[in-house]
Amino acid sequence: MAASSASLDDQFYQPADTFFPGSHRVGLTYDDVTLATLYSEILPRDTQLDTRLAEGLHLHIPIISSDMDTVTESRMAIAMALNGGLGLIHYNMSERDQLSEVSRVKNHVHGLIQDPIKVAPDQLIGDVLEMIEKRKFAFSTFPVVDAHGTLHGLLSGHVVKPRYANRKVADSLTPRSQVQTLNVREIAADPIARADKFFTDHPGIHKLLVVDDAGKLHGLFTMSDIERITQERNAQFKPARDAQFRLLVGAAVSATRNAFGELDRDRILTHLGGLVERGVDAVAVSTAHGHTKGVGDTVRMIRDAFPQLAIIAGNVTTAAGVEFLADCGANTIKIGQGPGSICTTRVVAGVGIPQLTALYIASRTAARKGVSILADGGITKSGDIVKALTLADAVICGSLLAGCAEAPGELMEISGKIYKQYRGMGSLAAMKAGSAARYGHDKQDTTRKIAAEGVEALKEVSGSLDKVLAQLIGGIQSGMGYLGAANLTDLRERARYIRVTPAGQREAAPHDVIEVKASQ
Repeated sequence: MAASSASLDDQFYQPADTFFPGSHRVGLTYDDVTLATLYSEILPRDTQLDTRLAEGLHLHIPIISSDMDTVTESRMAIAMALNGGLGLIHYNMSERDQLSEVSRVKNHVHGLIQDPIKVAPDQLIGDVLEMIEKRKFAFSTFPVVDAHGTLHGLLSGHVVKPRYANRKVADSLTPRSQVQTLNVREIAADPIARADKFFTDHPGIHKLLVVDDAGKLHGLFTMSDIERITQERNAQFKPARDAQFRLLVGAAVSATRNAFGELDRDRILTHLGGLVERGVDAVAVSTAHGHTKGVGDTVRMIRDAFPQLAIIAGNVTTAAGVEFLADCGANTIKIGQGPGSICTTRVVAGVGIPQLTALYIASRTAARKGVSILADGGITKSGDIVKALTLADAVICGSLLAGCAEAPGELMEISGKIYKQYRGMGSLAAMKAGSAARYGHDKQDTTRKIAAEGVEALKEVSGSLDKVLAQLIGGIQSGMGYLGAANLTDLRERARYIRVTPAGQREAAPHDVIEVKASQ
């Protein structure tokens, strides 16, 4: 008797808990498998990509930019958050510089700016000009408050000019009686709606100061920020924001050691305190081998000191590694050792597990421990992201984003094409710049040869991050539509896998044609 179509499908296309244990002797990565389609009533444009990585860490797209020094600094992190994702600012810089990078992201766009830059009545205009130059402010209008926080007025950018450098702020400000304000009690129910109505009712006014009954400044709204936030509410993928409407941002930290080889607790915790003070939403303890005493001790130390802080830790590829980091206090665990396009860990050290197998093993332990996982490395196309998200809560991208205009890195022209520097954090140059600890080396130790686990390379400039993410998100949504998955939970539940041969891999890509690029 002929088998039904459903039972025939079931023989060949298997869910994760059947497929991966059945392939337990083989390490599989993205190109080794494909996903079977299912009946669908879901249009790609209607799919939802929201993902929750930890309490208070909710993203609208499941994509994170890697904490690599040629991928993520403040400019990339801002662009990622505006698109609904998250940027992890690397630590190959001074602690002071990293704090500044985090501040740039958190201060980019606000609802109510609760701690605006202020000036004092007894300052000179020249002092204000010097502050603007030193701190690279793109604005020149400031609230004027005294030592008690009482609002005296507003210093307009119209008078912040070199010709008035010797004038006192008190003699140049717009007095409090002529400045539009709202009482803090008036914005409690819906600050954005209240501010939006104010700007609509008062054409020509671009700043709104918020005070209490005693006249003390509590913050300010800007019309540009309010307009952006109201527009965002109608977008499919909203920016990733915290409870104060600030953009989300993460920062990588290292397990810094002192001269005696012990964790430098004071230095680490002082820096973490600075990051938290500036509003960082997550910290990533990033190392090549996360299943170690040093990483575990660092995660435990951070968790004890900052109980509410979202901690990302890794990298691991085993169930035991996931369990270890979860027990130490990590909320989210990075999965991947050696899959990156410029990583040579598997070649140099002979270790590492192909990504899909590692993700399956990690996902089952993560579900049991109540933590989330990130697929870190090996992703070269949107289809890889779809496959990764059948097991992971989000993906970390490096190579795919390194060519974007928002990524740091030197530009160079070769044969008429523009390229950006891209290097693995295990490359010699990156380790000398500060990432040696990630690979278990001390950059100050000149008596031992550092074994590089990454290379330096070039990436062709790919345009804006908005453009790259639009293509990736479109691919993810298309894949979800093929599986009839309305959201990422549905995607994980509905995914069915089958192995493909090298010939099948070739068949999946353009073949037997001369490919030409379509005109732009």
